[in-house]
Amino acid sequence: MLTLYVAGDTWVHRLPAGFKILTLLAAGTALFLVQRLDIMLGAFGVTVLLYIFAGIPFAKFKDQIKPLIWIMVLIFIVQILIADIWAALFIVARFSSLILFASLVTLTTRSEQMIDVIEWALHPFKKWIPVHKISLAISLTLRFVPLLRDVTAEVREAQRARGMSRNLIATITPVIIRTLKTADEVAEAIEARSFGQDERR
Repeated sequence: MLTLYVAGDTWVHRLPAGFKILTLLAAGTALFLVQRLDIMLGAFGVTVLLYIFAGIPFAKFKDQIKPLIWIMVLIFIVQILIADIWAALFIVARFSSLILFASLVTLTTRSEQMIDVIEWALHPFKKWIPVHKISLAISLTLRFVPLLRDVTAEVREAQRARGMSRNLIATITPVIIRTLKTADEVAEAIEARSFGQDERR
């Protein structure tokens, strides 16, 4: 179902999904507690090393970095204007490490394993919250991230062939229409399978 996962048999892949998610939560918290630039740069270096240990192809690593570049450049410039270059480096290293680490967890963990862990963690609260619906929402979100990326790439390629690569509206409009159409199809498929009927009975 999910195309973000990169198949592999490294020790990073073999780590339990629950351990990876807990490590991500702990690392995310620690990154916001640390206030030293050298440690933050070290965290970024460790994250890059984990990509190497996990055998993630460079092209895939580049795919993770590419959407971040303009956002990080913008944050860097804003931080220089309101603080200084060291603060800008610190903030960019913090967000880059966190986003890349989260991406690494997704790239090395099958969606079924992540959903199983989330369902297990939410199980004690099943009397108060719809655990299966939350799991479905998470799985659909994970599915739509690569789908949206692929649709955007296809539309941009088509618009570039028509000489409209600089027209933002010409790119965004078909992406929104195709995404909504896919969302309708998924909703109809879920309804056809009577998902959630058992919970209401």
